[in-house]
Amino acid sequence: MFGIFESKEKAVIAKIFFGSSQESRETLKERKSPYDGSVVSKAPICTVEDVQKALTIAKNTAKEAAKVPLSQRIMWLEDVADKLAEHREAFALMLAKEVAKPITFSRIEVDRCIETVKLTAMELAALHGETIPTDVMPSGKRTMAFFRRDPVGVVACITPFNFPLNLVAHKIAPALGAGNCVVLKPTPEAPMSAYMFAKLFVESNYATKDALSVVYGDAEVGSALVSSDIPRVISFTGSVSVGNIITKQAGIKKVSLELGGNAATYIDKSADLVWAAARCAYGAFYNSGQVCISLQRIYVNASVYEEFATLLANETKKLKVGSPYEDGTFMGPLIDEDAKHRAKAWVASAKNEGAKVIAGGDEIDGIFPPTVMADVSDDMKIICEEVFAPIVSLVSVPDYESAIEKMNDSPFGLQFSIFTNDLKLTRQFIDDAQCGGVVINDIPTLRFDVQPYGGSKLSGVGREGPRWALEEFTEIKSVVIC
Repeated sequence: MFGIFESKEKAVIAKIFFGSSQESRETLKERKSPYDGSVVSKAPICTVEDVQKALTIAKNTAKEAAKVPLSQRIMWLEDVADKLAEHREAFALMLAKEVAKPITFSRIEVDRCIETVKLTAMELAALHGETIPTDVMPSGKRTMAFFRRDPVGVVACITPFNFPLNLVAHKIAPALGAGNCVVLKPTPEAPMSAYMFAKLFVESNYATKDALSVVYGDAEVGSALVSSDIPRVISFTGSVSVGNIITKQAGIKKVSLELGGNAATYIDKSADLVWAAARCAYGAFYNSGQVCISLQRIYVNASVYEEFATLLANETKKLKVGSPYEDGTFMGPLIDEDAKHRAKAWVASAKNEGAKVIAGGDEIDGIFPPTVMADVSDDMKIICEEVFAPIVSLVSVPDYESAIEKMNDSPFGLQFSIFTNDLKLTRQFIDDAQCGGVVINDIPTLRFDVQPYGGSKLSGVGREGPRWALEEFTEIKSVVIC
């Protein structure tokens, strides 16, 4: 269906979508596998003029897109979800190739993407306004008054490498479903994954013609997209530094930002330590730690610190590191060599400051492994900043009060969790945690796509999840009929 490869030996050449048309470029950028360095895809190098063309098409199509019946938009999303399920393995393989996500977790991402699109279709049916009693106050009078939600027009979506399929779905499915036009700039690390997904939307029999364009590029392309007056919403997932640039360049328009995190958990003395250790190993090293809500800080009650540290180290050593194409692999390589060098530097810095490695630390066949750092203190760089690597730090604390103070003492506030069998402590934690989401008796890495997702402080502005994204991508129009 996709022509994923020109032949078994040659990598695909991705094209650019401008609405329903496609263009090729002679100048292409190769994407090499983080695992073995082989060329797995090639994408066009777009220009500022390409961005302007895509935005102009979106602007010219926006009025027609807004008129498309809700039933057709729902069928559009359902058709995309069905086609994605039909080609599940092809999408999973491309994720494994482009970002070296282990094939087992690549399949999970495809499944989540299908669910995200289906959830959006379900939520569309509930996207409505309500009537308003304008005579509720003496100064008012009885009228027919209501509000409804209208599409904003054009939405610009910029997505990251760590979930290059599902995070695209979280943006473009609600944006298109709400009746908008979209210009998508996917991560340069997974151009073909985005192309294959966009192709499902563009070639659907229910598609709104010219509603979706895709442009590839780095900072120059992103800047042209963000600073244009055409998009009314910018939806971005990525780093704090880029998020800060976007807020300065965007001007007066909606900006939804899902940025960094420094996820933490507290292991209470009442917790099931065996369960907690197994889950923490998963949460810290899933996707090579390249998750905004990857578990990075573990605060452990001093009375169970040594026992928990031993359990966590043992669980970590069980994880299989290696080829992303093998079903049993839990963790593959980081996204590139620079990321691996940064991970090594984090560990070296912590060791120099007095921490010790109790699992991992040394490369396994060129792959930086799951690494547990013990005896970490508050002033160490490794615990103060977002690591975005398979490294987790253990900190001994005397009690819950000390733990929650340290957890909140961070510029980030995405998701926190607690492991405890104390109901009173659970309720207190829900009140105390300064973040966008809390998890009880599991890892902060836990996220369901149906939930609102986003953080406080430097972790971002706005919320994702189909229902909340639909609100981001629509505007309230108030109506009074006298």
